[in-house]
Parts: sequence; structure tokens; C-alpha cells
Amino acid sequence: MRTLLILALALSPPPGLAQAPARAAPLAAPQRHSPPPAAMLALRYDESIDPAAYWVSEKLDGVRAIWDGQRLRFRSGRELVAPAWFVAALPATALDGELWLGRRRFDELSGLIRREDPRDPAWRELRYMLFDQPQASGDFSARLHALRSTVATAGVPWLQMVAQQRVPDRAALQRLLDDTVAGGGEGLMLHRADAHWQPGRSDALLKLTPWADAEARVVGYIPGKGRLQGKVGALLVEADDGRRFRLGSGLSDATRAKPPALGALVTYRYRELTPAGQPRFPRFVRERTLP
Repeated sequence: MRTLLILALALSPPPGLAQAPARAAPLAAPQRHSPPPAAMLALRYDESIDPAAYWVSEKLDGVRAIWDGQRLRFRSGRELVAPAWFVAALPATALDGELWLGRRRFDELSGLIRREDPRDPAWRELRYMLFDQPQASGDFSARLHALRSTVATAGVPWLQMVAQQRVPDRAALQRLLDDTVAGGGEGLMLHRADAHWQPGRSDALLKLTPWADAEARVVGYIPGKGRLQGKVGALLVEADDGRRFRLGSGLSDATRAKPPALGALVTYRYRELTPAGQPRFPRFVRERTLP
């Protein structure tokens, strides 16, 4: 009976939610698609790694954006709709960074990007935080020097560098992580100082967060009870390898009333995996509404 209930819920939202996942139509011209740009991707930091060999920066809660010298694009290759004045300050060389409004403001940022309206005054608050130069020569330390020059030459407040620093040992790294998380940051990124730019995942780029994070697709809804009657109590999600589990913790009342659509990709965090391979204490973070 329980299996039949979950299958039925996977086909339709609970009562009162049938109209929930409506999506607003784009306000801008049709988007152009290109092959995904090459990008460096992070592995998780392992405690056996000596952080003294790395530059360390905050892991920003933003939207990654890659400038190819002419267009600003998502990692998927889709062109990002941005104001002409915003991109006019960018150089003819490639840049990699995050569009960012500040700590704990991802939902505002996501809404701004999804509205696709370059006239939106909220763009004046947004910053393009740079952390690398794709396909540039030299090691990461040399590329940081070049980025500083790029930002100084542009001379505009919305083009900035992500602050980078060195730490002497693991204890210092842990203290920096604790301070960053206590202040509302997500975690840290470590970029090996002597590493040359290379696409894909390697130990040249690492991420360190107090929780592991992953993505899964929404395949059903578990109806709420009591105060949540008529709303979603939890999302039923499926990982790439077929594992299914519930995501209830972390859902706001607004998300419970208008949950991500079936098939939507969501980000969740968890403490560790159980012996059965299921995430322990999974917590909903956000819907991946952006490519």
C-alpha cells in the first residue's frame, strides 16, 4: 500500500498543489546555446592533503559564470542575459568566477538571473567575483597576479576578485573554515598554487565544507500532516545511481506550498553515508533552477 501511495504521488502533487510548479516566461530575447565551456571542477578536500600548498578562498553561494571574451555563459553553455553596461567592463580574455549578491542571498540572486531582465536595478548590487583565467598560461599564483591587473584596469565595483590567502597547516585551515561558516559562508575552496589550468576534476581544485553536498531529481511528493496539511511534507528524490530517499528538512513553507516540479534537479546536504549508502541527515538546500 505504501509503495502504491508513493507511486501515485510521483504522478501528481498532493491536493491543492496541482498548479504549484508554474514557471514564468522569459522576459528577454531567446537564449543562444553553445557547447559547454571547459572548466576546472572541484574534488572534495581530504584531510591527508597538506593545505600549505594551496591558495584558499571562501566558497561563494553564487552562480558560476564563465566569460569567453565575448559572452557571459553558464557552465551549460547557455548565454546569460546581463546588462550591456555590465559586460562592457569585461576584457577580451577569458574569466571564470561567480555572480554573487552576498552571503545567504542565493534565492535573491536566483530570482534576478531567472527574470532575465537586464533593466532590473538589482543588477547594480551584483558582483562578478573572479577566481581564475581559463586556458591561461602559468601556474595559479601567476594567474592570480594577472587577475588583479584585470580588475584594477577595469576599475568598476561589480568586477572583483575572490579573496585568496595561504594557510600554514591543517589546524589553520580548520580555524578558517569554522570562522567562515560561523559568519554565514558555505565553506572553502583550495586551489593548488603551482597548478596549471586544466579542465575537469583533479586535486588542483578542492572544496571543503562541513557537510557533503549532492544533487538528486524530484520523483514524487510525500503529503504533509498537521500544520502542513495540504502542502508537501517531503520530496521524494532519486540520485543518479537510483537510490531514493526523502528530503523534508530544509523545506520552507513557501517551497512546501510550491514545490519543485517532478524531474527538477535539487541540491541537498548530508552529514555522511550510512552503511546502506543512504545520506544521513539529508537537508534540502535549493532547486537547481539555473543550468
